Amino acid sequence: MAEQAPSRATEDQARGDLGRRLAARRTELGLSRAETAARAGMVPGYLQYLEEHPGAAPGSGVLLRLADVLETTVRELTGGDSDVPHGLGRPAPAAGLVELSVPECRALLGTHGVGRLAVPTVSGPVVVPVNYSLVGGAIVFRTEPGSTPAQAAGCQVAFEVDRIDDAFSRGWSVLVRGHARTVTDPAEARTLTERARGGPWAGGRRDEWVRIEPTVITGRRITV
Repeated sequence: MAEQAPSRATEDQARGDLGRRLAARRTELGLSRAETAARAGMVPGYLQYLEEHPGAAPGSGVLLRLADVLETTVRELTGGDSDVPHGLGRPAPAAGLVELSVPECRALLGTHGVGRLAVPTVSGPVVVPVNYSLVGGAIVFRTEPGSTPAQAAGCQVAFEVDRIDDAFSRGWSVLVRGHARTVTDPAEARTLTERARGGPWAGGRRDEWVRIEPTVITGRRITV
């Protein structure tokens, strides 16, 4: 019997936290393993070892080179920033704010999996994080009936995603405004289940799909 290739889930479980952060940041920048290794002055095999072995413990010099190549910090690569709010670093000199076009905003929306949903409730607006996908130009997410995200159905809502890079004082944000509705058609729900990327991090049974049809999409980027 031929040996099956490991699944993506198995690969992620095999990696340690450092390996996952290295691979994720490298992918985010569009760098191959060979390109990253060359820029950091190491052989690709060693970078593969760092990404795939949970027990890998590179020295500070290696981490500094990788952080520089990946435009981040050693603290972020090693998880030291996981509980630290973004935006505490110094602002960069000569920074500027650039308006993003709608195609640029849509492209950025498609690269993320977690956003913030602003929901009007009887006690006032509430902002909650949700795992989402971009399907057919619409923002879709699964939730539990009666939950705060589910209350978005039938309302005009705001949805925001962003990326903040404290190491280089850069970042961007995309804001979507539109009408939210509950997906009631079984065929549409099946399509979303097949095409959506990932699932809710919170776990549990979340079978209700909510779809946000964008009416206004705006975005901004801080450049240096």
